[in-house]
Amino acid sequence: MAIQKSTKLSATRKSSTTVFPGPRPPNSSGPPAVKLLSNVEKLRLLTKAEKAGLLSLAESLGLSLSTVERLGLLSKAEDIGVLSAATDPKTPSFLLSLSLLLLAAGPAFVFFVPEENAAQVAAQVAVALFSVVGGSAAFAASRFVSNLQRAN
Repeated sequence: MAIQKSTKLSATRKSSTTVFPGPRPPNSSGPPAVKLLSNVEKLRLLTKAEKAGLLSLAESLGLSLSTVERLGLLSKAEDIGVLSAATDPKTPSFLLSLSLLLLAAGPAFVFFVPEENAAQVAAQVAVALFSVVGGSAAFAASRFVSNLQRAN
């Protein structure tokens, strides 16, 4: 009798833990999974970075592959969600929205903040500079991530 109860309990109990999901079946709905490293290879990003001299510049600044490994920068990037965001289909539209918001915030701040003293003018300059640089960077990141996700 005790054996029958334990079999019934174990048959009705389901595991609530999720192990890292495997590849999607071909008939599953939703967008296909982004193959980040394959797309980096297809876009030849490392070759372009090498030709632009970015790898030599990084090495001269003390950032080599061994430094990246020793500091654990890739695992830290994954911990804060940078690498996962690169594969999320919502990331390009979020970055584009952020860029438009920043690019509109600069002129709005300059328009609404009066120019009565030097501190207010300095604040206008700082906010306008931040919004232009931040908005441009967010727009460029939006295009980059979009191209990275779409590479064929």
